[in-house]
Amino acid sequence: MAIDKKFIDQFINITSRAAYASSFFIGKKDKIGADKAAVDSMRTELNKINMTGEVVIGEGSLDEAPMLYTGEILGTKNGPDFDIAVDPVEGTNFVANNLPGGLTVLAIAEKGNLFNAPETYMNKIATGKIEKGLIDLDYPLKENIKNLSEFKNKDISSLTVCILDRPRHKEIIDELNDLNVNVKLISDGDVLGALYVSDPKYNIDMFMGIGGGPEGVLAASALDSFECHFQGRFIFDNEKDIQQAKTMGIKDLDKKYELSEIIKGDSIFCATGITDSSFIKGITLDQDRYISETLITHKNTNYKKLVKNVNSINE
Repeated sequence: MAIDKKFIDQFINITSRAAYASSFFIGKKDKIGADKAAVDSMRTELNKINMTGEVVIGEGSLDEAPMLYTGEILGTKNGPDFDIAVDPVEGTNFVANNLPGGLTVLAIAEKGNLFNAPETYMNKIATGKIEKGLIDLDYPLKENIKNLSEFKNKDISSLTVCILDRPRHKEIIDELNDLNVNVKLISDGDVLGALYVSDPKYNIDMFMGIGGGPEGVLAASALDSFECHFQGRFIFDNEKDIQQAKTMGIKDLDKKYELSEIIKGDSIFCATGITDSSFIKGITLDQDRYISETLITHKNTNYKKLVKNVNSINE
């Protein structure tokens, strides 16, 4: 079954309003305030939607409210059943410090079709559309780079890999440098980093490395509509995470997940800029209006668009 197209505009409105609410904290050094403003706005607006939506990717558990917590039910309870994944502020550091890349992110899928990811790290790899079996999380880095170079008919020195700037990635970054691959380091913003592979204009050939598992599911939700390649493997390195995984029904802790296992069927992905980035513009104020830019995808209708909205502040 498809998700009705009428939800596209409704979800754009939700992420736009949340981004606007968070924008008051740009440069204020208040990550918690920025996040809470987006959460409160998102919850209010989601509860107006004619649906029964369960948060399967949220910001914590019930006792961590006011987060949009995993298991929370949203909507009027009239309408279709949805799974919801949210990251009210992806890149709270970006917003708090007025840096590029702050986003409000939301993904919706039909009930049971969005992977309920544990809050652990995930090792992931993403590229644009490629031939099956060309790039794999389990291949040596050199093999993936060589295969991508040949597939794209580009010199290895012309390839660019995006990766989080973390000590855990030192060996990968060193090897990429040895291979003479261009490296784009990002300080935060795991979802945005993966989104760069969706269009050649961003000049990112591969996104890789260890980041948040929930962010991996959100990234997969977006990349699905672009027919991109994505694989992820959760990292369970302590007893608490292992027990959580087992209660969620994850039996194979070493399983490598393909994109089609993370999100199935129809979906809508929505990301509104809070602060500017090369991918998407942030919120701008214009007298009694605010202007937002949102990436929206709807898989079944092959709808992929950057939508610019002018919204009244007083609405």
